[in-house]
Amino acid sequence: MSQRSSATTRRRFVQAGAAGSLALAGVGFGRQAQAQAARPNIIFIMADDLGYADVSSYGQRDYTTPNIDRLAIEGLKFMQAYSNSAVCSPTRVALNTGRYQYRLVAGLEEVINLKSPKGAGLPPSHPTLASLLKAAGYGTTLVGKWHLGFLPDFSPLKSGFDHFFGIWGGSSDYFNHGSKSEAPLYEQEVPVDRVGYMTNLLGDRAVQAVEGYARAKQPFLISLNFTAPHWPWEGPHDEAESKRIGDRIRHYDGGSRKTYREMVQSLDANIGRVLQALDVAGLTNDTIVIFTSDNGGERFSDTWPFTGMKGELLEGGLRIPAIVRWPGRVPTSSVSEQVMISMDWMPTLLAAAGLAPDASYPPDGENLLPILTKGASPHLRKLFWRFRAGAQRAVRDGDWKYLRTDSNEFLFDVVQDPRERANLRNRRKDVFERLKGEWDAWSSTMLPEHGRPVVYTNSGNVLADHYGVKNPPLPEHGGSGGAQR
Repeated sequence: MSQRSSATTRRRFVQAGAAGSLALAGVGFGRQAQAQAARPNIIFIMADDLGYADVSSYGQRDYTTPNIDRLAIEGLKFMQAYSNSAVCSPTRVALNTGRYQYRLVAGLEEVINLKSPKGAGLPPSHPTLASLLKAAGYGTTLVGKWHLGFLPDFSPLKSGFDHFFGIWGGSSDYFNHGSKSEAPLYEQEVPVDRVGYMTNLLGDRAVQAVEGYARAKQPFLISLNFTAPHWPWEGPHDEAESKRIGDRIRHYDGGSRKTYREMVQSLDANIGRVLQALDVAGLTNDTIVIFTSDNGGERFSDTWPFTGMKGELLEGGLRIPAIVRWPGRVPTSSVSEQVMISMDWMPTLLAAAGLAPDASYPPDGENLLPILTKGASPHLRKLFWRFRAGAQRAVRDGDWKYLRTDSNEFLFDVVQDPRERANLRNRRKDVFERLKGEWDAWSSTMLPEHGRPVVYTNSGNVLADHYGVKNPPLPEHGGSGGAQR
């Protein structure tokens, strides 16, 4: 089947307004400065658990996200973008390495947490986007969420980043993030005390990083991994809610669409501050800015027109916004129907910088620069997923998608049927059997799934619309029931 163009409903753009700026002191950048125009700067912005239609440029109707929409107006918007996983850390493994996460022990964890095996983390020996750019003279900074393994074995500073300010694990409270808290903020590898709303603090540091690199005239990579809008459900004025829930940040008795809207709009405002910092520094035309999410949305997200959510291989758990702005290279207000996935960013950004992946670690992702800068036509992709909770499997091949959840199997045309309602497995047995066999063949080339019990976090006892979904009993001292997602 061909990849047909699919219309997206509820689409509109909102022109960006001016965002307020904050004069902030820079941080130290010690490497020898290079000519700014020689290679593009890169700011990679990743939201956490943001649904496909949670921003107005992808169809959100209840509020606007003018700064994210500014990126779409001034760049290219992918309409068929996928995350490598339905949860956080596996996608981050794929993003940083350009490879299927299932090739690494870290990628088998869904997700990495304190109960994961000691070796679960991004190996310092594995080339990453940051380490390869650093070797070419880039300054590299990670602001926000790491979630790729714990000290002393794993760290952003061991995987190519010069500077780190953020959190180590999967989540943190938006107000209670001091050095003595359950999930503190870190400066480099030391927990620190900072007062303020997490999203604002991360925005502050990203602005500082832009200003510092501008003064040093050094090309840079800033990975800005916001924790928003991941739970706990706390907007900028919800410090009382933070105190109410205490350390119980994965709370099922709070949150609302209003709170979620405030979290997303705070995210958008801080993105606006970073874009303005580029404008003020005169770096806008020399900087690639990418905006995306690590997986599909959570309980309060809008994943229209899809079904499913984070933790599920339905389209709503995998489809994400993906926007690229590169003035003078990427056409403005452009839209692409090219199927793409998180692991494509690593080879694409290396190519934009005139670099190549390490030949010993060939990427599974694709260099999409011809799509971005040369107007190349969309081409067919074949992408694979597996997810242990619910024994889920999926293949996207052209317009077809094979999906298994527990013992239930489906075949969908996800272009004509994005809500995955019409099961075509009996009408097109040839396609169904082919994709099922191809998934088996692909999976055999990856690391085997570990045998530890897993908990399906979207079960009926916590989500009313998942009634009937039950977890298997776990051994008394086993499992991953405390997994942070």
